[in-house]
Amino acid sequence: MSVKRFKDYKLSDEIIKALTELEYKNPTEVQSKVIPLALDKKDLVVKSQTGSGKTASFGVPICELVDWKENKPQALILTPTRELAVQVKEDFTNIGRFKRIKATAVYGKQPIAIQKTELKQKTHVVVGTPGRVTDHIDRGTLVLDKIDYLVIDEADEMLNMGFIEQVEAIIKELPGNRVTMLFSATLPEAVKSLSRKYMKAPTDIEIKATGLTTERIDHLLYEVPEDDKFMRLTDITVVENPDSCIIFCRTKDRVDTVSDQLKRKGYSSDKIHGGMEQDDRIVVMNRFRKGEFRYLVATDVAARGIDIDNITHVINYDLPLEKESYVHRTGRTGRAGQKGKALTFVTPYENRFLREIEDYIGFTIPKVSPPSKEEVHRSRSAFQEKMKMYPEVKKSKSEQLNKQIMKLYFNGGKKKKIRAVDFVGTIAKIDGVEAGDIGIITIMDTSTYVEILNGKGPLVLKTMKDTKVKGKLLKVFEAEK
Repeated sequence: MSVKRFKDYKLSDEIIKALTELEYKNPTEVQSKVIPLALDKKDLVVKSQTGSGKTASFGVPICELVDWKENKPQALILTPTRELAVQVKEDFTNIGRFKRIKATAVYGKQPIAIQKTELKQKTHVVVGTPGRVTDHIDRGTLVLDKIDYLVIDEADEMLNMGFIEQVEAIIKELPGNRVTMLFSATLPEAVKSLSRKYMKAPTDIEIKATGLTTERIDHLLYEVPEDDKFMRLTDITVVENPDSCIIFCRTKDRVDTVSDQLKRKGYSSDKIHGGMEQDDRIVVMNRFRKGEFRYLVATDVAARGIDIDNITHVINYDLPLEKESYVHRTGRTGRAGQKGKALTFVTPYENRFLREIEDYIGFTIPKVSPPSKEEVHRSRSAFQEKMKMYPEVKKSKSEQLNKQIMKLYFNGGKKKKIRAVDFVGTIAKIDGVEAGDIGIITIMDTSTYVEILNGKGPLVLKTMKDTKVKGKLLKVFEAEK
């Protein structure tokens, strides 16, 4: 009999509490198959598409299994993109919130000094891209001798992006006595070879792809001359009038052009591509996730692993040249049981690429005629009405979890020889506060950040203004978000 509820697994109260507040109701298919085996520390090769809930399938058991007392990293999660590293780190932080699990993301285009400082702290889980993980290993700033769990996420994308050799080099540096889990939407031979070489009799789990079926996603094809693409895009968006839409382009220059054209026409839109600063990309993705604008123009950097549930439409403005990219792009819609539409433009010169995609996905994408002038005219008033409306801002899954958390800043740290246990011992003596109300503690050279859970922050803040830590009276403020 398959498990229907998270509390039926052997999970601690802290993990169950976090999952409840994150509104994880029942395990998805991949979660129900992976979690019990991962809790039993089995090596796994999991074929599962994006949007199936796989991050929680390894995040939940790893948060359950890691030893909070151990200061060195115990789990390493490798991801192909920076966006995915940031997201997976946030998922670990949320799932492990009440166990005080500390996760750190390491990736390129962020100053390495910031990451070195984080890695000096107690860190249970490190999530990173192969290049930056390798950099930290070479510098000696990422200690590997306590790594018990390795997750290779989106392994086929690692292969596509040329990271497999780096992944192999990282694996060779890890302790041999570890649990390894590999997740991939597809299983090309090079990925299978990796699993055979570095895993111990792994259990194979395959979750049947549902994202390509017309039950959840309508796939439609428009034959469009190159010069007519933008006109067709505006006609189709007027008729379709999506609530939330990603428009995929092949290059960053094309993204810039289409984004500028949409903004000039008054569209609620923004853009993301690899030429942007990492912090700017994260801001744009967070705004899109909240629903602050309706149209995101993007390169494939946004196609993998970005967890946004309510995208109603994906438009392939440029046909992807790699057949796998079609699956990953269109998998952005039709998530979490919702319906979606995947609309693709193909020029007369791209039929060879189209045939490869259709052979790969196993069906012919139905061709449809572009909207007529009459259809566009009839739809325009409803489209303009929606454009005037401010989009409804969506609540993030972690909002309920984090609303009762206050982060406090203290002006003392390692140089004053203060340790985490000193803060826990002092704060837990406050009337009405227990050790379980204290979250992640980050101690730096001259400052410390302490998360106070369960709405107890104001009480702790008031009391600690007149309470000494290890014989020292520290200044204490609510930390900036």
